[in-house]
Amino acid sequence: MNIQGSISALCLSVAATTLVVTAEPADAYPIDCAILLCLAGGFPASAECAAAKVEMIRRITPFPIEPPLQLWNCPMGGGSGGAAIAGLASFGPDGLTPEVRQYRYGIELYHIKYYSRTRNQDGSYNVQDIAESGAYDSEGDFYWSRASFGHGPAWLAGAVGGRREPVEKCVSTSSDGTCRRYETVGYTNVYGSTGIGGFTGAPTSWTPNRLRGVAIRYLDYQGNERAEFVSY
Repeated sequence: MNIQGSISALCLSVAATTLVVTAEPADAYPIDCAILLCLAGGFPASAECAAAKVEMIRRITPFPIEPPLQLWNCPMGGGSGGAAIAGLASFGPDGLTPEVRQYRYGIELYHIKYYSRTRNQDGSYNVQDIAESGAYDSEGDFYWSRASFGHGPAWLAGAVGGRREPVEKCVSTSSDGTCRRYETVGYTNVYGSTGIGGFTGAPTSWTPNRLRGVAIRYLDYQGNERAEFVSY
């Protein structure tokens, strides 16, 4: 894997703490260490990184949905004492470097439990949107929060094959109440086509657009966003 800059420091951190904390043979190296290193490099082509990505995707494939990166299974718990022995003064009291925390905090999950968007004949839409987002807290624990696909981040729309549509607000009206000017005040995530009943084409089709699945966003060592989506 040819990765430079911060990822080089990350590799050194993992390798050094592995030597300090554990005496396990190389073939017993935890998969989560491989997920961390390969994720930072954008999962470059290699047998090791292919296996690491398969495991990460397996974890977010329902059900159950597991934390994609489980650093508690990667031997980096040497703490400040172990870091001093290894010559790595940048380790914090939790035994992690700022680089490692950066990759952990860069992971975000969206579990879209159910999303449906159906256009009515009058041009309005019926939307059902049930979702939750998953992330890591400052202690490294993974947690879920109530969320929404429609109000989710831009990367989520791209991950599921959706799009972003502007949300407009009337900022000027005429004397008869007709809006004269609209302004874009935000954007919303949308999935599916725009025709009646969820399809472009025959207005007699009332089958709505539906979406269910889990999306994951992570950052590589250059700060680039990468995303995957698992539908079910």
